[in-house]
This record gives sequence, structure tokens and C-alpha cells, in this order.
Amino acid sequence: MFNGRTDLHIFAAGTVNTQRYRDEVLERHVQLFRGAVGLHFIFMDDNARPHKANLVDEYYEEEEILRMDWSAMSPDLNPIEHAWNALGGRVAAHQPPSRTLSTLRNALRLEWKQLSAELLNHLIEGMPRRCDACVAMRGNHTPY
Repeated sequence: MFNGRTDLHIFAAGTVNTQRYRDEVLERHVQLFRGAVGLHFIFMDDNARPHKANLVDEYYEEEEILRMDWSAMSPDLNPIEHAWNALGGRVAAHQPPSRTLSTLRNALRLEWKQLSAELLNHLIEGMPRRCDACVAMRGNHTPY
């Protein structure tokens, strides 16, 4: 979100399935975030299997959460992908590097909070350019 973000959620060990995605992400974080944003909230996820299951679709419908359409074969233009890249670079630069899951989780949370609002806003503002480039390339590789 422009000028904002949720806390970083790190899943405990195990597979992220539909149930966990609904319970740990949608109910704990998205619901609260939507309440803070208000009526104009539109949620953006991607086509990961847990995001597209009937259980999740039913949850969105029951909770009246509007969801951005995302075609099945579209390139991933979501600004969060670039934020993940920035986060990964910052964590990889830690010296000494994380050697346990606990220190890695702590590093991820610390660096997530320290990603600048300017960087995140820039990624969001770049959406029209990324979309234009994607259309110009007919869905093929873009420089983004």
C-alpha cells in the first residue's frame, strides 16, 4: 500500500496450504489491513495454488473482500516481487550471515521494517510503466 505496509508474516515450518493461507494471512493480517484502509480496499495476490482454492474464494466472498483479477498466464508484475528482492539483498548483506532459522527470521523482520517508504512507493508508482512494457512486449520478458 502506498505509504504503508503490514507486518511481515513468516510461516512456521511446513507447507503453506489453502487452510494456512486463509487462517494465518487472510484472517490475521488482510482483514485488519482492510479495516484500516476502508471501503476502497482491493486485495492483490497472485496465482499461487493456495490463493486460488475454493476455500479462499469463499472467504473473500463471505468477508466481502474485493480482489484484483489476475489472469492465469500473466507475468508477475506485482510490486511485492521487487520488494522481496530488495529484502533478500539486505538480509544477504548481513555480517555475519544468519546461521539459524531464528536469526534469519529476526533479520527478515528487521530489514522488512527498514525498507524505506520511498522504495515501496516507487515500486507502486512504477506499475503503469511495468504494465505498459508488458503490453508492448505482448507478455514476454520485460526489463523489469
